[in-house]
Amino acid sequence: MQYGCPTALDYFATLVADDAAFPLTEAALSLAQDEFPDLDIQGVLAEIDALAERLKRRLPADSAPLHRLRMLNRYFFGELGFAGNVNDYYDPYNSCLNIVLQSRRGIPISLAVLYIELAHQVGLPAQGVSFPGHFLVKLRMPGGEVVIDPFSGLSLSREELEERLLPYKRQQGLTGEYDVPLGLFLQSASAREVIARMLRNLKEIHRTHEDWPRLVAVMQRLVILLPEALDELRDRGLAYAELGRREEAIADLADYVHKARQASDRLAIAERLESLRGGTPRWH
Repeated sequence: MQYGCPTALDYFATLVADDAAFPLTEAALSLAQDEFPDLDIQGVLAEIDALAERLKRRLPADSAPLHRLRMLNRYFFGELGFAGNVNDYYDPYNSCLNIVLQSRRGIPISLAVLYIELAHQVGLPAQGVSFPGHFLVKLRMPGGEVVIDPFSGLSLSREELEERLLPYKRQQGLTGEYDVPLGLFLQSASAREVIARMLRNLKEIHRTHEDWPRLVAVMQRLVILLPEALDELRDRGLAYAELGRREEAIADLADYVHKARQASDRLAIAERLESLRGGTPRWH
């Protein structure tokens, strides 16, 4: 018996199956397969390894963490020239690591993934931070924690972080007696959370442009990545409906209505489901 080759989604599902062995850089790079189906992922990973190796050769084995960090920043932001894509921030290619690697331009989270990979390869414990509105990187150093903006390459002081956070706190009503400490917003993001944020960035771009084929591709990955997130299941069903893939839309929305018993939009989604089925809503 012959079996077909694994699809890009099969490959992605394998990468994200286990939190204990979640290859962040490879999973992030695999997202680009929706735009570049023939992408040589192992070849691109080898390019990243080669960049890291070049830096490693310059670092003595006993070099102090702070020296490694300074060399990494000089190399990544200075010599290699990685920086934020200020001219076309919402270009979906900013989330394709293969393109970011070529152009040296990206958004905070894609730049962060590459920076974290290089940091790990030179022995620095870098981690992503899902800071509101702008992804950051933090490193625990002997003298304390360093927070870096991968978009600009700047190290951010506590005061600068508080200043960046203030508009979000005001919007969310987290000021005065409801204030929450800065540290709450500087917690490490897991690899799964990083990939989810990358996909949700793409989701918002494609939904804004009503690019339903690309939106469906992103939603398929989100449902694989976050199988318990019923809102992603619902949104995939709605995207299928926009694309005219009626049976798939019905399957997703029926699953959502069945599972999301307490959801505020359950009745509205049930109505949409029945309209897709061509019937009258049945209330339960």
